[in-house]
Amino acid sequence: MSNDKVFTIKEGVTVTDEVVSIIAGLSATEVEGAVSLGGDLMPELISKAGAGKLSKGVRILRSEDDSVMVRLAVNIGYGYDIPKVCKAIQEKVKSGIESMTGIAVKEVDIKVASVAIAE
Repeated sequence: MSNDKVFTIKEGVTVTDEVVSIIAGLSATEVEGAVSLGGDLMPELISKAGAGKLSKGVRILRSEDDSVMVRLAVNIGYGYDIPKVCKAIQEKVKSGIESMTGIAVKEVDIKVASVAIAE
């Protein structure tokens, strides 16, 4: 893998780090209690804003062994068990990236950006 922005997942098939970020963002927003990503992008707004916006709150770091580390900021809904929601997000993001791309996920770090209070 010569380019830090491109992952070769099979011979002749590559994905960019932005694609991996989008998969991570979509996976994170599917978890109950995760109201939005750090950039306030909620699941119902993804189709309007475009999936490309999901990569804004997600950072993908490549390890020396070609696995990835994912960093993302999320807004958690008020009343949810924060550690439980974060654990579910970690599992969902890891399985989403690994199943769709075959890229090993070394770790998923979550920053709780805020607690969202329903209006």
